[in-house]
Amino acid sequence: MDMEASKSQYATIPEYISQFPEHVRGILEELRRVISESAPEAEEAISWGMPTFRLHGNLVHFAAYKHHIGFYPGSSAIDAFREDLPQYEYSKGTVRFPIDKPIPFDLVRKIVRYRVKVNSEKAKMKK
Repeated sequence: MDMEASKSQYATIPEYISQFPEHVRGILEELRRVISESAPEAEEAISWGMPTFRLHGNLVHFAAYKHHIGFYPGSSAIDAFREDLPQYEYSKGTVRFPIDKPIPFDLVRKIVRYRVKVNSEKAKMKK
């Protein structure tokens, strides 16, 4: 499987994950589990061809690439956790976790919980 093949063809997160080699599937399954546990009310979807969790709008996305796992929590989360990210490549709304190094699941958990709080507060303000 070409790890950078078009991902828009997948309808569910399990279907997306199933297309990758075993070692990558394990990482993606654990990432999905950590996100789901950190945001139990979030809904799973595929958006922009990537596994997505939604709670009062987009919460986080993730995707596998040849050399990294892309984690997309949005720019406010990157700003809030900038001090925890220096060993990773990151940009405005993206963190790139090298595929050959342990994924910082505790940090992912913190970021997801932060995003739940932010999205929930925004939803309350709209009411």
